Amino acid sequence: MDKQTFLARLRTGLSGLPQEDMEERLTFYSEMIDDRVEEGCTEAEAVAEIGPVEAVLSQIVAEIPLTKLVKEKVKPKHTLRPWEIVLLLVGSPLWLSLLVSAAAIVLSFYIVVWSVILSLWLVESALIGCALSGVVLGVVFAGRGNVLAGIAVVGVGLTCAGLSIFLFFGCKEVTKGILRLTGQLILGLKNCFVKKEAAA
Repeated sequence: MDKQTFLARLRTGLSGLPQEDMEERLTFYSEMIDDRVEEGCTEAEAVAEIGPVEAVLSQIVAEIPLTKLVKEKVKPKHTLRPWEIVLLLVGSPLWLSLLVSAAAIVLSFYIVVWSVILSLWLVESALIGCALSGVVLGVVFAGRGNVLAGIAVVGVGLTCAGLSIFLFFGCKEVTKGILRLTGQLILGLKNCFVKKEAAA
C-alpha cells in the first residue's frame, strides 16, 4: 500500500473526529512515512512498518478522550431553526426521560457488577481472617490442654486458607475480565462516535 492510499483510508476512518485532530493525526503519519522513505525504505515498506490501518485507527481512538468525541458528535452542524427548537422543547419530557432512564439502567448494571466483585473480595478477606484466627485459636486451645479442639480449629483454619487461595485466583481473573470488558465497552462507544455513515 502506498502513502496516499494509507492516508486516504486513515482519513475515512477518522472522519468522525474534530477536524483539527484529524489533520494532526494525518500530518503525523505522513511525516512518519516520509522519514522512513528518507532512511531508504520504499513507501510500501514504510506503510507496512506502521501497521494496518485498522490497528492505527484503534490506537488513535483509544487515545482520544470520550468527552471530546461526544462534544464533537453532539455539536450541531447548523444553527437550529425556530421550529426545530420548539420540537426539541415539546418533545423533551419524552426524550429526556428516556435518556435518563437508559443512563440509569446502564449505571445500575455497572454498579451491580462491581458490587458482586467487591463482595467476592470481601469473602476472600473473611476467609483469610478465618484462616489466621483459626490457626492462632487452635494453638491457644492446644496450649491450654484442649488438644482435640485445637486440632479441629487449626483444621478449619487451614481449610479456610486453602479456600482463600482458590478464591483469590478467581477474584483476580474476574476483576481483570471486568476491567477488560470496561475498556472494550469504552472503545466501542468511542468508535460509535468516530464512525460516520458513508455519504450516499
